[in-house]
Amino acid sequence: MKWQQVRELFPDQFVLLSILDYVEEEDRKIVTEVAPIRAIPEQDANREFFSAKPGNIVYHTSNEECVIRLRKDPMLRVRRGS
Repeated sequence: MKWQQVRELFPDQFVLLSILDYVEEEDRKIVTEVAPIRAIPEQDANREFFSAKPGNIVYHTSNEECVIRLRKDPMLRVRRGS
């Protein structure tokens, strides 16, 4: 299902999604195909976001695109002085 279809089915709410297909551009993953699993009540969105299984995300349908910002180097490297 396309993101626009999800937005129409679940207007202005959080949705748990399974990512089926995406395009990677620089530091962004643009999700092009999803399978909606269920709507998430707003008060549960944060908990559901952090407990989502790999390949799943919680996203709000007020966003025109489903885009994930990627961290190429998530480790902060600190250089110690000599």
